[in-house]
Amino acid sequence: MKYISTKQAPQAVGPYSQAVIANGILYISGQIPFHPETNTLVSGNVKEQTQQVMENLKAILAEAGSAFSKVIKCSIFLKDMNDFAVVNEVYGDYFDSKHLPARETVEVSRLPKDVLVEISLIAVA
Repeated sequence: MKYISTKQAPQAVGPYSQAVIANGILYISGQIPFHPETNTLVSGNVKEQTQQVMENLKAILAEAGSAFSKVIKCSIFLKDMNDFAVVNEVYGDYFDSKHLPARETVEVSRLPKDVLVEISLIAVA
């Protein structure tokens, strides 16, 4: 296994890694809208939060030598399913129509730091 870490995405704040590569597959831990440069949460609306989450994922993918075109599966966790359309729109901007991963989206009662969205993913390294 190879552990992936970049300062371009939020550092792990517990006993976990930003990402791990095992047998050529990259597993990225759930990302919340934490801005790595300012060390603060994006406290704006769900669109702004989703954009930051996707940028965090993009930075980790790049550090691992991967890209959104190599993503196999995403898991999206929402505080409110009424935000689905907005999150889906932002999320869709990061993928082209030829490389769409499998995905599930679920509403949860609470997310870390009371954010509105968290996304994890699996990709080819």
